[in-house]
Amino acid sequence: MKHTALESSASIKDCLKASSVPKKLMKPNAKIGKPIWLPQKLRVSLGTAIALGLADGKLQALPTTAYLMTYRAGRCNANCGFCSQARESQSSPSMLSRVSWPAFQTEEALEAINKNLSKKGIRRICVQALNYPGVFKHLTSVVAQIRSMSNVSVSVSCQPSKTRDLQQLADAGVERVGIPLDAATESIFDRIKGRQAGGPYCWKKQFHMLKEALRIFGEGNVTTHLIVGLGETEKEMVKIIQECVDIGVLPALFAFTPVRGTRMQNVTPPPIREYRRIQIARFLVLSRASRFEKMHFAEGHITDFGVTENLLRRIVSDGEAFRTSGCPDCNRPYYNERPTGPMYNYPRKPKLEEISEIEEQIGLD
Repeated sequence: MKHTALESSASIKDCLKASSVPKKLMKPNAKIGKPIWLPQKLRVSLGTAIALGLADGKLQALPTTAYLMTYRAGRCNANCGFCSQARESQSSPSMLSRVSWPAFQTEEALEAINKNLSKKGIRRICVQALNYPGVFKHLTSVVAQIRSMSNVSVSVSCQPSKTRDLQQLADAGVERVGIPLDAATESIFDRIKGRQAGGPYCWKKQFHMLKEALRIFGEGNVTTHLIVGLGETEKEMVKIIQECVDIGVLPALFAFTPVRGTRMQNVTPPPIREYRRIQIARFLVLSRASRFEKMHFAEGHITDFGVTENLLRRIVSDGEAFRTSGCPDCNRPYYNERPTGPMYNYPRKPKLEEISEIEEQIGLD
Protein backbone atom coordinates (compact mmCIF):
# COMPACT_ATOMS: atom_id res chain seq x y z
CA MET A 1 0.00 0.00 0.00
CA LYS A 2 1.44 3.36 -1.02
CA HIS A 3 1.56 6.38 1.27
CA THR A 4 1.62 9.95 0.07
CA ALA A 5 3.64 12.56 0.86
CA LEU A 6 32.87 9.57 30.17
CA GLU A 7 33.08 9.45 33.62
CA SER A 8 30.41 9.39 36.26
CA SER A 9 29.88 8.79 39.94
CA ALA A 10 27.17 6.23 39.14
CA SER A 11 28.36 2.63 39.00
CA ILE A 12 27.98 0.33 36.01
CA LYS A 13 26.00 -2.07 38.19
CA ASP A 14 23.49 0.68 39.06
CA CYS A 15 23.18 1.64 35.41
CA LEU A 16 22.64 -1.94 34.30
CA LYS A 17 19.89 -2.34 36.86
CA ALA A 18 18.22 0.93 35.88
CA SER A 19 18.17 0.14 32.17
CA SER A 20 17.00 -3.45 32.30
CA VAL A 21 13.72 -4.30 30.60
CA PRO A 22 11.42 -7.25 31.12
CA LYS A 23 11.96 -10.21 28.80
CA LYS A 24 9.19 -11.07 26.39
CA LEU A 25 9.27 -14.06 24.07
CA MET A 26 8.24 -13.17 20.53
CA LYS A 27 6.51 -15.77 18.38
CA PRO A 28 8.64 -17.09 15.51
CA ASN A 29 7.56 -16.48 11.92
CA ALA A 30 6.50 -19.91 10.64
CA LYS A 31 7.07 -18.91 6.99
CA ILE A 32 10.81 -18.70 7.47
CA GLY A 33 12.95 -21.82 7.30
CA LYS A 34 14.40 -21.35 10.76
CA PRO A 35 12.64 -19.70 13.71
CA ILE A 36 13.32 -15.96 13.66
CA TRP A 37 11.43 -13.06 15.15
CA LEU A 38 10.51 -11.00 12.11
CA PRO A 39 8.16 -8.12 13.03
CA GLN A 40 4.89 -7.72 11.14
CA LYS A 41 5.57 -4.07 10.34
CA LEU A 42 8.45 -1.69 9.72
CA ARG A 43 8.51 2.08 9.49
CA VAL A 44 10.24 3.58 6.46
CA SER A 45 11.28 7.25 6.24
CA LEU A 46 9.08 9.04 3.73
CA GLY A 47 12.05 9.93 1.49
CA THR A 48 13.15 6.30 1.46
CA ALA A 49 9.59 5.13 0.80
CA ILE A 50 9.35 7.44 -2.21
CA ALA A 51 12.75 6.33 -3.51
CA LEU A 52 11.77 2.65 -3.19
CA GLY A 53 8.37 3.10 -4.84
CA LEU A 54 6.39 2.50 -1.66
CA ALA A 55 4.99 6.04 -1.62
CA ASP A 56 4.25 8.79 -4.12
CA GLY A 57 5.99 12.14 -4.01
CA LYS A 58 8.88 14.26 -5.26
CA LEU A 59 12.29 14.43 -3.61
CA GLN A 60 14.53 17.51 -3.59
CA ALA A 61 17.46 15.29 -2.63
CA LEU A 62 17.66 11.53 -3.12
CA PRO A 63 18.69 9.50 -0.07
CA THR A 64 21.91 7.51 -0.49
CA THR A 65 20.97 5.41 2.55
CA ALA A 66 17.61 3.67 3.02
CA TYR A 67 16.25 4.51 6.48
CA LEU A 68 14.07 2.00 8.34
CA MET A 69 12.74 2.07 11.90
CA THR A 70 11.37 -0.67 14.14
CA TYR A 71 7.60 -0.53 14.58
CA ARG A 72 5.68 -0.73 17.81
CA ALA A 73 1.96 -0.15 18.34
CA GLY A 74 2.79 1.77 21.50
CA ARG A 75 5.59 4.20 22.24
CA CYS A 76 9.25 3.78 23.05
CA ASN A 77 10.14 2.78 26.63
CA ALA A 78 12.56 5.70 26.78
CA ASN A 79 11.48 9.28 27.47
CA CYS A 80 13.95 11.54 25.66
CA GLY A 81 12.76 15.15 25.81
CA PHE A 82 13.43 15.93 22.14
CA CYS A 83 11.94 12.77 20.64
CA SER A 84 8.48 12.33 19.14
CA GLN A 85 8.70 8.60 19.90
CA ALA A 86 9.22 9.19 23.65
CA ARG A 87 6.98 7.45 26.17
CA GLU A 88 5.27 10.68 27.28
CA SER A 89 5.36 12.46 23.91
CA GLN A 90 2.12 13.76 22.44
CA SER A 91 3.56 13.80 18.91
CA SER A 92 2.41 11.57 16.10
CA PRO A 93 4.03 8.12 16.45
CA SER A 94 4.76 8.25 12.72
CA MET A 95 7.30 11.08 13.22
CA LEU A 96 10.99 11.11 14.08
CA SER A 97 12.60 14.56 14.15
CA ARG A 98 10.74 16.42 11.38
CA VAL A 99 10.52 13.35 9.12
CA SER A 100 7.41 11.23 8.57
CA TRP A 101 7.92 7.45 8.85
CA PRO A 102 4.87 5.59 7.48
CA ALA A 103 4.44 1.95 8.50
CA PHE A 104 4.42 -0.90 5.99
CA GLN A 105 4.05 -4.63 6.23
CA THR A 106 7.57 -5.96 6.71
CA GLU A 107 7.36 -8.27 3.70
CA GLU A 108 6.23 -5.34 1.51
CA ALA A 109 9.10 -3.13 2.70
CA LEU A 110 11.70 -5.87 2.25
CA GLU A 111 10.39 -6.73 -1.21
CA ALA A 112 10.71 -3.07 -2.25
CA ILE A 113 14.27 -3.03 -0.96
CA ASN A 114 15.09 -6.22 -2.84
CA LYS A 115 13.63 -4.92 -6.13
CA ASN A 116 14.74 -1.30 -6.09
CA LEU A 117 17.86 -0.92 -3.97
CA SER A 118 20.45 -1.25 -6.74
CA LYS A 119 18.43 0.91 -9.15
CA LYS A 120 18.10 3.92 -6.86
CA GLY A 121 21.71 4.61 -5.94
CA ILE A 122 21.17 3.52 -2.33
CA ARG A 123 24.42 2.21 -0.92
CA ARG A 124 23.53 1.52 2.72
CA ILE A 125 20.58 0.58 4.90
CA CYS A 126 20.24 2.12 8.36
CA VAL A 127 17.79 0.65 10.86
CA GLN A 128 16.72 2.91 13.73
CA ALA A 129 15.50 1.14 16.85
CA LEU A 130 12.99 2.10 19.51
CA ASN A 131 13.50 0.77 23.03
CA TYR A 132 11.05 -2.03 23.88
CA PRO A 133 11.17 -5.69 24.95
CA GLY A 134 12.18 -7.92 22.05
CA VAL A 135 13.60 -5.13 19.90
CA PHE A 136 16.93 -6.90 19.38
CA LYS A 137 15.14 -10.02 18.15
CA HIS A 138 13.36 -7.78 15.64
CA LEU A 139 16.60 -6.07 14.63
CA THR A 140 18.61 -9.23 14.10
CA SER A 141 15.77 -10.82 12.13
CA VAL A 142 15.30 -7.81 9.85
CA VAL A 143 19.04 -7.50 9.25
CA ALA A 144 19.37 -11.23 8.54
CA GLN A 145 16.58 -10.99 5.96
CA ILE A 146 18.19 -7.98 4.28
CA ARG A 147 21.59 -9.66 4.19
CA SER A 148 20.06 -12.83 2.70
CA MET A 149 18.82 -10.71 -0.24
CA SER A 150 21.74 -8.34 -0.76
CA ASN A 151 25.32 -7.59 0.19
CA VAL A 152 24.39 -3.97 0.95
CA SER A 153 26.07 -2.50 4.04
CA VAL A 154 23.78 -2.32 7.08
CA SER A 155 24.03 0.06 10.03
CA VAL A 156 21.90 -0.09 13.18
CA SER A 157 21.26 2.77 15.60
CA CYS A 158 20.16 1.31 18.92
CA GLN A 159 20.41 1.27 22.71
CA PRO A 160 21.96 -2.07 23.76
CA SER A 161 21.59 -3.02 27.40
CA LYS A 162 24.15 -5.83 27.28
CA THR A 163 27.12 -6.95 25.22
CA ARG A 164 25.16 -9.92 23.88
CA ASP A 165 22.87 -7.50 22.01
CA LEU A 166 25.85 -6.14 20.09
CA GLN A 167 27.28 -9.57 19.33
CA GLN A 168 23.93 -10.73 17.94
CA LEU A 169 23.84 -7.71 15.62
CA ALA A 170 27.34 -8.50 14.37
CA ASP A 171 26.41 -12.16 13.85
CA ALA A 172 23.33 -11.10 11.85
CA GLY A 173 25.49 -9.10 9.43
CA VAL A 174 25.49 -5.54 10.81
CA GLU A 175 28.59 -3.67 9.60
CA ARG A 176 28.34 -0.57 11.79
CA VAL A 177 26.50 0.26 14.97
CA GLY A 178 25.48 3.62 16.46
CA ILE A 179 24.84 4.19 20.17
CA PRO A 180 23.64 7.77 20.69
CA LEU A 181 24.93 9.98 23.46
CA ASP A 182 22.90 12.92 22.07
CA ALA A 183 24.03 15.22 24.89
CA ALA A 184 27.48 16.79 25.31
CA THR A 185 27.63 16.50 29.11
CA GLU A 186 26.46 14.11 31.78
CA SER A 187 24.18 16.68 33.43
CA ILE A 188 22.40 17.50 30.15
CA PHE A 189 22.19 13.79 29.32
CA ASP A 190 20.55 13.01 32.65
CA ARG A 191 18.08 15.89 32.31
CA ILE A 192 17.13 15.19 28.69
CA LYS A 193 17.13 11.38 28.47
CA GLY A 194 18.40 9.91 31.74
CA ARG A 195 16.93 9.48 35.21
CA GLN A 196 15.72 13.07 35.60
CA ALA A 197 13.74 12.60 32.39
CA GLY A 198 12.26 9.33 33.62
CA GLY A 199 14.36 7.45 31.09
CA PRO A 200 16.37 4.24 31.39
CA TYR A 201 19.71 5.59 30.19
CA CYS A 202 22.90 6.26 32.13
CA TRP A 203 25.88 8.31 30.91
CA LYS A 204 28.55 5.95 32.14
CA LYS A 205 26.82 2.92 30.72
CA GLN A 206 26.55 4.58 27.30
CA PHE A 207 30.34 4.82 27.23
CA HIS A 208 30.67 1.27 28.47
CA MET A 209 28.50 0.02 25.59
CA LEU A 210 30.36 2.20 23.06
CA LYS A 211 33.62 0.57 24.17
CA GLU A 212 32.04 -2.88 23.95
CA ALA A 213 30.86 -2.02 20.45
CA LEU A 214 34.40 -1.01 19.51
CA ARG A 215 35.67 -4.37 20.73
CA ILE A 216 33.12 -6.26 18.60
CA PHE A 217 32.83 -4.10 15.46
CA GLY A 218 36.29 -2.51 15.47
CA GLU A 219 37.53 1.06 15.46
CA GLY A 220 35.92 3.14 12.72
CA ASN A 221 32.71 1.09 12.75
CA VAL A 222 31.07 2.62 15.82
CA THR A 223 29.15 5.89 15.72
CA THR A 224 27.46 8.11 18.26
CA HIS A 225 24.98 10.95 17.70
CA LEU A 226 25.49 14.37 19.25
CA ILE A 227 22.71 16.97 19.14
CA VAL A 228 23.78 20.61 19.12
CA GLY A 229 21.34 22.89 20.93
CA LEU A 230 20.37 20.97 24.08
CA GLY A 231 21.88 23.59 26.36
CA GLU A 232 25.60 22.89 26.00
CA THR A 233 28.34 25.37 25.14
CA GLU A 234 30.49 25.07 22.04
CA LYS A 235 33.40 24.20 24.31
CA GLU A 236 31.49 21.34 25.90
CA MET A 237 30.47 19.97 22.50
CA VAL A 238 33.99 20.10 21.08
CA LYS A 239 35.32 18.42 24.23
CA ILE A 240 32.97 15.44 23.86
CA ILE A 241 33.75 15.22 20.15
CA GLN A 242 37.45 14.96 21.03
CA GLU A 243 36.78 12.32 23.70
CA CYS A 244 34.79 10.21 21.23
CA VAL A 245 37.44 10.45 18.51
CA ASP A 246 40.19 9.58 20.99
CA ILE A 247 38.56 6.22 21.82
CA GLY A 248 37.77 5.44 18.17
CA VAL A 249 34.08 6.45 18.03
CA LEU A 250 32.83 8.55 15.11
CA PRO A 251 30.63 11.46 16.32
CA ALA A 252 27.78 12.43 13.99
CA LEU A 253 26.32 15.92 14.42
CA PHE A 254 22.64 16.81 14.48
CA ALA A 255 20.98 20.17 15.06
CA PHE A 256 18.24 20.17 17.68
CA THR A 257 14.86 20.28 15.98
CA PRO A 258 11.78 21.22 18.07
CA VAL A 259 8.88 18.86 17.38
CA ARG A 260 5.34 19.67 18.44
CA GLY A 261 4.11 17.44 21.24
CA THR A 262 7.53 16.76 22.75
CA ARG A 263 8.74 18.07 26.08
CA MET A 264 11.19 20.36 24.24
CA GLN A 265 8.76 21.67 21.64
CA ASN A 266 9.32 25.31 22.69
CA VAL A 267 13.14 25.19 22.69
CA THR A 268 14.69 27.06 19.77
CA PRO A 269 17.14 25.41 17.34
CA PRO A 270 20.82 26.37 17.65
CA PRO A 271 22.06 29.52 15.91
CA ILE A 272 23.49 28.59 12.53
CA ARG A 273 26.76 30.43 13.25
CA GLU A 274 27.31 28.30 16.38
CA TYR A 275 26.52 25.10 14.49
CA ARG A 276 28.96 26.00 11.72
CA ARG A 277 31.79 26.56 14.22
CA ILE A 278 31.15 23.16 15.77
CA GLN A 279 31.08 21.52 12.32
CA ILE A 280 34.49 23.03 11.57
CA ALA A 281 35.87 21.93 14.92
CA ARG A 282 34.59 18.38 14.37
CA PHE A 283 36.18 18.27 10.92
CA LEU A 284 39.52 19.46 12.31
CA VAL A 285 39.47 16.91 15.14
CA LEU A 286 38.54 14.03 12.82
CA SER A 287 41.22 14.98 10.29
CA ARG A 288 43.79 15.31 13.13
CA ALA A 289 44.49 18.89 11.99
CA SER A 290 43.69 20.23 15.46
CA ARG A 291 42.54 19.12 18.89
CA PHE A 292 40.26 20.45 21.60
CA GLU A 293 43.31 21.36 23.68
CA LYS A 294 44.69 23.55 20.87
CA MET A 295 41.49 25.54 20.42
CA HIS A 296 40.65 28.70 22.34
CA PHE A 297 37.28 29.57 23.84
CA ALA A 298 35.70 32.64 25.39
CA GLU A 299 32.51 32.30 27.42
CA GLY A 300 32.07 28.84 25.89
CA HIS A 301 32.37 30.02 22.26
CA ILE A 302 35.17 29.00 19.88
CA THR A 303 37.49 31.94 19.20
CA ASP A 304 40.45 30.09 17.67
CA PHE A 305 40.47 26.67 16.00
CA GLY A 306 44.18 26.17 16.55
CA VAL A 307 45.01 26.26 12.82
CA THR A 308 46.20 28.91 10.39
CA GLU A 309 43.68 31.19 8.70
CA ASN A 310 44.80 29.81 5.35
CA LEU A 311 43.91 26.24 6.36
CA LEU A 312 40.62 27.41 7.83
CA ARG A 313 39.67 29.12 4.59
CA ARG A 314 40.58 26.02 2.56
CA ILE A 315 38.37 23.85 4.77
CA VAL A 316 35.44 26.21 4.47
CA SER A 317 35.79 26.57 0.68
CA ASP A 318 35.98 22.78 0.27
CA GLY A 319 32.57 22.39 1.98
CA GLU A 320 33.01 18.81 3.20
CA ALA A 321 32.82 19.89 6.85
CA PHE A 322 29.20 21.02 6.37
CA ARG A 323 27.81 17.84 4.85
CA THR A 324 25.70 15.34 6.77
CA SER A 325 27.94 13.40 9.13
CA GLY A 326 27.60 9.79 10.20
CA CYS A 327 28.11 6.44 8.51
CA PRO A 328 29.52 6.34 4.97
CA ASP A 329 26.84 7.24 2.39
CA CYS A 330 24.50 8.69 5.02
CA ASN A 331 23.03 11.98 3.79
CA ARG A 332 19.71 12.20 5.78
CA PRO A 333 18.05 14.78 3.47
CA TYR A 334 16.15 17.43 5.46
CA TYR A 335 16.24 15.48 8.71
CA ASN A 336 16.96 18.68 10.67
CA GLU A 337 16.00 21.24 8.05
CA ARG A 338 13.09 22.75 6.26
CA PRO A 339 13.61 22.92 2.48
CA THR A 340 13.58 26.72 2.89
CA GLY A 341 16.50 26.55 5.36
CA PRO A 342 18.61 27.15 7.23
CA MET A 343 20.53 24.14 5.96
CA TYR A 344 22.41 22.75 8.96
CA ASN A 345 23.67 19.61 7.20
CA TYR A 346 23.97 19.51 3.43
CA PRO A 347 22.92 16.16 1.87
CA ARG A 348 25.42 16.81 -0.94
CA LYS A 349 28.48 18.97 -1.45
CA PRO A 350 27.54 22.65 -0.97
CA LYS A 351 27.36 24.77 -4.11
CA LEU A 352 29.57 27.83 -4.61
CA GLU A 353 26.80 30.22 -3.59
CA GLU A 354 26.17 28.13 -0.48
CA ILE A 355 29.87 28.26 0.42
CA SER A 356 29.68 32.06 0.19
CA GLU A 357 26.69 31.98 2.55
CA ILE A 358 28.60 29.76 4.99
CA GLU A 359 31.53 32.18 4.93
CA GLU A 360 29.15 34.98 5.88
CA GLN A 361 27.55 32.87 8.62
CA ILE A 362 30.89 32.32 10.37
CA GLY A 363 32.25 35.81 9.64
CA LEU A 364 34.94 34.60 7.27
CA ASP A 365 34.98 37.25 4.56
